[in-house]
Order: sequence, then C-alpha cells, then structure tokens
Amino acid sequence: MLQLLRKIAFPFSLIYALVVFTRNRLYDIGLFKSKTYETPTICIGNLSVGGTGKTPMIEYLVRMLKGQNIAVLSRGYKRKSKGFMLAGPESTVEDVGDEPYQLYRKFPRITVAVDTDRQNGIEKLESNVKPDVILLDDAFQHRRVNPKFSILLTAYDNLFVDDWYLPTGDLRDHKREVKRANLIVVTKCPAGLSDEEKAGISSKIDPKPHQKVLFSTLVYAEKFKNNAEEIELKALHHKHIALVTGIASPKPLVAHLKKLGLQFEHFEYPDHHFFSDNEIHHFANFETVLTTEKDFVRLDGRVNNLYYLEVAHSFRPEDQAIFKQAVLAQI
Repeated sequence: MLQLLRKIAFPFSLIYALVVFTRNRLYDIGLFKSKTYETPTICIGNLSVGGTGKTPMIEYLVRMLKGQNIAVLSRGYKRKSKGFMLAGPESTVEDVGDEPYQLYRKFPRITVAVDTDRQNGIEKLESNVKPDVILLDDAFQHRRVNPKFSILLTAYDNLFVDDWYLPTGDLRDHKREVKRANLIVVTKCPAGLSDEEKAGISSKIDPKPHQKVLFSTLVYAEKFKNNAEEIELKALHHKHIALVTGIASPKPLVAHLKKLGLQFEHFEYPDHHFFSDNEIHHFANFETVLTTEKDFVRLDGRVNNLYYLEVAHSFRPEDQAIFKQAVLAQI
C-alpha cells in the first residue's frame, strides 16, 4: 500500500525536486547567504531521509578527535524545548532529543548543544564554549552555514544515485548537491565487499576530483548492555524476547540478531518515536527487551529487563587512513 501511495505521489516529487533545486541554486549564486565561521566546522549529513548512520559517524569522529575541545551541534529533532540549549546533568531526552542525549550520556566530556538555527547555535558555542571543532550533526542541507568540511553518507542498500525525491523516494535534497561534499562514505556495506563492487559504486557516484569515496561497515558490539550490566549472547537463548526499534532502518539490526540465532518478536515504530504507556504495556510480558542505543534513552526507566546493542562504523585500514588524514587536516 505504501509503495502504491508513493507512486501516486510522483507528480509531487517532481515539484519537490524543483523546489530544492531552486533553493540550492539561490545559495549558489549568492542571493541566499551562507556564513563561514572561524571555528573549524565539520558537517555530517546525507541527501536522504535517515538511515545512513549519522550518529555512529559522529561517535566515530568524537573518538578520533579525542583530546580536542569538541562541540556537537544538532537541531534536536522532536525535542520538546525551543531555541539554543546545552545538554547538562539535569537534561532529559525530551529537552534535547534522543540522539543528542545519547551522545551526551556516552561522551560527558564533550559539549552537546541543540538549536534549529545553526548560525545561532554556532555563535553561542563560539561565545560560551570556544570549542576547537564543531561537529554539525545532520546539517548537509542547512545551507545558511558554510562548513569547512563536509562528510556525506549514503547507505549501500539505498544509494542516493539510485533514489528519487520525496514523497515517491527518500531524497530530501537534490542529487547534484553531492558536489559540496569533501568525503562521500558508503555506509552499511557487507563485510566482504569486493574491490570490483567498490569500483562500480564509485563509478555510479562519479566523484569530483576533490572528493574521495570511502566504504564503511556497521559492526555490532559482542555484548548487550544497560546502565547496570552487560550480558552475553548465550544468556539470551531460549528467552522470550521483544525487539523494539524506533529508527529509520532497523533491517541491519534485525538481520544481525537473526544471524546470531536469536528468536524474537519485532515491534517496529517510526524514527524518533516517543513511546506511549499503552505501547510500553505490550513489552511487559517479555523476559528480555532488546533495542537500539537511540531507543534505549527513550525507554530507559520505563521497561524492565531492557538492553541495547552498540553499533559503530568500521573502515578498512586504507580507507580509515584517508578518512583520518582528511579530517585532522581541518583542525
């Protein structure tokens, strides 16, 4: 039914494509203004709606830039607060949004801020925090800021070159805007991706001379965890398990858990979903509830026997070296 509705909406996708093309063109010719900042700004984003691994990429960069005074600026999607806000000890997931809250919990020594106005957010950070580098989360389409360096993510199973514009497809920005990226990372690749297939994907993307196309794989942690403990896979066999996801693309996690031999019932919700008490009630009869790290921060304290599985990007050594060299050159 959804696919039928998307096909019916094709005329609207043409209008959408024209709108985003025109908007970007007005920035390109200077009629709409972009602002550049003294603090090095690294943008992490995509051309599509969710599901490319932006938050794990932010985490990858935070670990790589350890020792720097790092600030992460996000819009804080679906948060219940307004304006600029710094995550702090009293913050809740409702205050700053699930992904920024996850980052703050995981990396308490970095600065995590939210603001839908990216210019205002950067200026507040420069004035109050004076970071060495600002990581702009999900900001590729926010043309009011001209970042020093841009990392564009595209998922292996849904490359932007093969996609179409909303609402028929998942593209929220024009395909030609790939030209603004410095690095293009194809995420969620199979572990055994061959050099021939890499070359084929790179050829489809057709990078400009200043761009590099890199490939990453999602790697899941070996243990499930919560705030109190970690458990191994063997402890979950023969358990009555619920898998609860409110993310854009749960397919990789579902496939991973099935590969591990786990039997579970999957409760799938929209991305950034805030769970109602009635929905929480559905999970009460399960011995164990598994979820993603992003969902965990929205379910923590409301579900018993709740565990999450961490996920991270992994590059081959040659791609890792290119990525690290390119990023560190900006600081």
